[in-house]
Amino acid sequence: MALYDWIIAPFAEFAFMQRALLGAVLLSISACPVGVFLMLRRMSLTGDAMAHAILPGAAVGFLLYGLELVPMTLGGLAAGVVVALGAGAVSRLTIQKEDASLAAFYLISLAFGVLIVSMRGSNVDLMHVLFGTVLALNNEALTLIGGIAVVTFVGLTVFWRALVAECLDPLFLRSVSRLGPPVHFFFLGLVVLNLVGGFQALGTLLSVGLMMVPAAAARFWTIRVEPMCLVAIGFGIVSCVSGLLMSYHASLPSGPAIILSAGAIYVASILVGPRGLVAMRVRAAAHRTA
Repeated sequence: MALYDWIIAPFAEFAFMQRALLGAVLLSISACPVGVFLMLRRMSLTGDAMAHAILPGAAVGFLLYGLELVPMTLGGLAAGVVVALGAGAVSRLTIQKEDASLAAFYLISLAFGVLIVSMRGSNVDLMHVLFGTVLALNNEALTLIGGIAVVTFVGLTVFWRALVAECLDPLFLRSVSRLGPPVHFFFLGLVVLNLVGGFQALGTLLSVGLMMVPAAAARFWTIRVEPMCLVAIGFGIVSCVSGLLMSYHASLPSGPAIILSAGAIYVASILVGPRGLVAMRVRAAAHRTA
């Protein structure tokens, strides 16, 4: 009975918990594989930069229409695309590298977005934009997140081999195919889409957390890309369930609780994963005694 009260009852008895769980699971299925590719391409911080980059577009939507889903989503998507293309153009047309141009763009975007929200909204509105409200997801938001999950699944399926090849050997891909640059920009589009979807639930500051932390944890359990994506999705779902339960029982903010749950899995993976610290020490000791 205690198990039912602690784990099942919150989701069985409250519609807002059911919607939060569905939205978080869809985000995990969609965003975690994207996070794996970001990590393998050594672009983890790019995801963080893009998460901040969508803020001014979402803020403009908020300024014009308030906390309405469609204007804030379209604004965030447009801002993310502009920053991605702008940073890419600067890195290709000038001496500046892409990481530096992204850092400049996202810091400007973050400051601009906070300024826009502060012009009209209250501190509560600013917290909503920055940290999201996963417990307040409505059917419209769930439809958007579900649509993004479908687009991401189809895109990854179609371009899977090209994405894996670009992660492992981008120079080889460019030498045998012209898909390199198009796949790169398509992938950045998937990153922006998933950050926009995550923005509805976790806000601009935490949406990248569900994308990257489970992916980073999965790296300690396997070296193959396909299992790594599946493990990351599993870790993401577990993080969402445990975070929502922590939020419900301990009256904690749901977004931070989800990311902290993912962080706990990450720390455990560092220690006890097959490619973690303990396993490395055991293999090293066995090698010395052999």
